[in-house]
Amino acid sequence: MGDSPCTRISSFGSLRHFKAENKPEKAGMSCMECSVEETCPYSAKKIYLYPAMRGNFGWPVSVVVGREDLMGEELVAQLQTQLSTGNYGKCVYSSDNDVCDNQIVNMEFDSGATASFTMIAFTKEICERKTKIYGTKGTLEFNGGYQVDQFDFLTRQTTTHQCAPKIKLQTRLFGHGGADFYCMDSFVKAIASNDRSLIKSTAEDTLRSHLLVFAAERSRLEGKTLHINKEGNWT
Repeated sequence: MGDSPCTRISSFGSLRHFKAENKPEKAGMSCMECSVEETCPYSAKKIYLYPAMRGNFGWPVSVVVGREDLMGEELVAQLQTQLSTGNYGKCVYSSDNDVCDNQIVNMEFDSGATASFTMIAFTKEICERKTKIYGTKGTLEFNGGYQVDQFDFLTRQTTTHQCAPKIKLQTRLFGHGGADFYCMDSFVKAIASNDRSLIKSTAEDTLRSHLLVFAAERSRLEGKTLHINKEGNWT
């Protein structure tokens, strides 16, 4: 957190619901050919096909099709084919995917600060990230989109900061609030100008964050809290 490294981490989670024993009675192997699809909240038709038929051709529909240049009836037809033959149309209860459908990660940093991460499959939003930071003088809260709310403990006032991109992005890299584009833009500019200051995180930062994720998964599987030793290894 900031310049303070994480020193302890623990994680709990599992694949609890999306398993064969919880599959609805008479459900098929594919959402496109399933007799109980209409009563299933996790139907691929509801998540991908029906939004496309209503004109939503962006994410997550574009991920299934694998192309962002298709529109209208052509896209819907391609989507139906992909859902009928590909992994996105498979019954989620019969999939070989072993990713957790619920997980928490608790972290303690060298400064004494703590952080918690929660991932849950069962939410109103799809793939929405929400962040809340608690400070000694106030809080920062992000609930998706382009808005950050700052609450001041002294004045009891909330200030809203709009964080939308200053320019309209004419690019496919529109994901993550435009961050995909700006990440690549900064990288290309840094290479072209030989200016490392344009890249806000280093390769070491990236490696450290990946090792932290691996440590969280090891903690979950082994059922224990991991500590980082003087050599920088998680034990």
